Amino acid sequence: MAFVPVPKDLNRVKTKVMFNLTKRQIICFALAAAVGVPMYFLTKPSLGISTAAMLMVVMMLPFIFFALYEKDGQPAEKILGHVIKSMFLRDKVRPYRTNNLYAAIQREIKEQEELQIDKQHQKGRNA
Repeated sequence: MAFVPVPKDLNRVKTKVMFNLTKRQIICFALAAAVGVPMYFLTKPSLGISTAAMLMVVMMLPFIFFALYEKDGQPAEKILGHVIKSMFLRDKVRPYRTNNLYAAIQREIKEQEELQIDKQHQKGRNA
């Protein structure tokens, strides 16, 4: 009898399209090849083979990083978006503010007590 392990958390299971890669990974690798291969052939005559190959690798690395990196179920571009928002788009100091219902009730009670005391003082003056 064949035994197939089934993962407990099915949310992490990704659909593989081709070559055991997801659709997102295939697209990123295709973009990397579309940028890197022409770069190699265009720079090989002027820079030499090894320098052109290094330049090709450097140009392809960001695409490969975006294809493979994932943390807590989020791809690299979402993490990068969160970092950009927190560092550049939002305020640096974000004070914590709450609507404290208990403090509002206490203020109301204190104001009512002060009004009662003022009324008693005014009655005492008028009498």
